[in-house]
Amino acid sequence: MNEINTRRGFLKSILGASALLFVGNRIPLFANQDYSVIGVEKLWRLVGEFENQTDIPINELMFKIANHFIGTPYVGNTLEGGDGELCRINFEGLDCVTFYELVLCLARSFKQGNYDINSLVNEVTFVRYRGGILDGYESRLHYTSDWIHDNVNKNVVTDITKSLGGLKFEPKVGFMSSNPDKYAALKNNPKLVKIIKKFEDEINSRKHYFIPKDKVNLIENELQNSDIICIVTSIKGLDYSHTGIISKAENGDAHLFHASTNQKKVIIDAPISEYLKKSKSATGITIVRPLEIK
Repeated sequence: MNEINTRRGFLKSILGASALLFVGNRIPLFANQDYSVIGVEKLWRLVGEFENQTDIPINELMFKIANHFIGTPYVGNTLEGGDGELCRINFEGLDCVTFYELVLCLARSFKQGNYDINSLVNEVTFVRYRGGILDGYESRLHYTSDWIHDNVNKNVVTDITKSLGGLKFEPKVGFMSSNPDKYAALKNNPKLVKIIKKFEDEINSRKHYFIPKDKVNLIENELQNSDIICIVTSIKGLDYSHTGIISKAENGDAHLFHASTNQKKVIIDAPISEYLKKSKSATGITIVRPLEIK
């Protein structure tokens, strides 16, 4: 397993922005970056495959990249660690969030002509953290509804749910602040719990939309490759229980492409309307569409 870990202090010099460290001859690392990357060889293979294919729409580039992750093991909690909040990227193990996040950020990076690890880290940081700034555990967009809100504001995605006939719903998130013992960063840290609670209250004050479970089959033909699917849950304190992207079949069916907790790997699953029928807690979906970079 190839792992790169860097923890660098901020370079206090007017030349700091141009100060680079080079690992081998392929990986430029800015001296003020804090991150961890596992399985970086996968990035080089993807660069070789896609560096001349970036003129296609971003959703199609995402979909092509995603196909290279089929069979990747499902691994949870890859964003956690005992050495503080880092921008962690793992090519060798993905969960339902890091799967769509990674293929989205790879596509965004490639579309901008950026193929180095530092550019990918910058893109993941921009997408994963509130306002695009990594500033501790609390800056991570832990709740999917918060991720949607922030990335709509950053013009990374657009929420198309309402335009497809979506209805309002009130998630009432609060699971993290109500269960701090389940999170290493929150355990025995009441000050941080209060900060998380403030963000939960902000989430609960916003408008949210979803397509009810029994109506999803009516809008499947409107979906396209790489639309990000967020499955709304009835579980108390949570907003969404699972995520993935769409894989559009030749017959028009919109299959769920995701890191499956049941199959323990990345797969293309059943059509989303059929998949939802198997889950008692799933009440519907929210759909966000990746935007081209301007």
